[in-house]
Amino acid sequence: MSEQILKLGIPVGSLQKATIELFGKAGFDILNSERSYLPRIDDEQIELIMLRAQEMSRYVADGVLDAGITGYDWIVENDSDVIDVCELAYSKNTTKPARWVLAVPNESKVKKSEDLKGGIVATELINATKKYFADKNIDVKVEFSWGATEVKARLVDAIVELTETGSSLKANNLRIIDTVTTSTTRFIANKKAWEDKFKRGKIESIAILLNAAIDARGKVGLKMNVKKDDLQSVLKVLPAEKSPTISNLADSDYIAMEVIIDEKVERLLVPALKQAGASGIITYPLNKVIH
Repeated sequence: MSEQILKLGIPVGSLQKATIELFGKAGFDILNSERSYLPRIDDEQIELIMLRAQEMSRYVADGVLDAGITGYDWIVENDSDVIDVCELAYSKNTTKPARWVLAVPNESKVKKSEDLKGGIVATELINATKKYFADKNIDVKVEFSWGATEVKARLVDAIVELTETGSSLKANNLRIIDTVTTSTTRFIANKKAWEDKFKRGKIESIAILLNAAIDARGKVGLKMNVKKDDLQSVLKVLPAEKSPTISNLADSDYIAMEVIIDEKVERLLVPALKQAGASGIITYPLNKVIH
């Protein structure tokens, strides 16, 4: 074992699967993640601990963990004094920011947040919800919800719940009134750990690899051979913002081209490139794209 260790927290729960998959794309193999809160990782300089995202920023701020992954919402909710290393554009189901929304049952007479004056609102996100209503000068009682908040919507006047797509709310016959706050996934570090040369270097390296894995999503690499006489025709087919790498081949009449493209345009682009004169076309998946 290495004498230099980075204590890293990764979220258990809704972000767990997406986080482990992201680390895999970044080149880290995490083992026993489904059976243990202390999973193993194939890097002897990292010690993993799995915690709820709601708690992560508090343990990082206190120095129990050197770094961790959590939502921006929980950093603010816990008022945690941490280093915000970078934003990681991923979540449970999408790459879009998650929303904490104010919701009521479909049959409720509430149409806007002002209609809740004097009512009760249940949520896990207590502080942010209180601030939302205070900023609007609306007097409500905000109660902590111990999970299954969507069910509480019929026991109180409204709930504030996290959603990405809104599908779960619709399935529970709930209607969104307003967005209380939005949140993205963040990689955070303890301030003291950030001052340590080894730990900061390790954290920054992980951040680079994780973002490279995120940037590679939805993209593929494309290789092809092109006769020099057909070069301009092929370039016209490629998206204007894409600048390919061009290198010479043993046959002086041909060049090799390589470019990264969006996977969604691949099926349209490849036939067009073939018709423009390209040959030996190969597409391949990407694990990481580092800018």
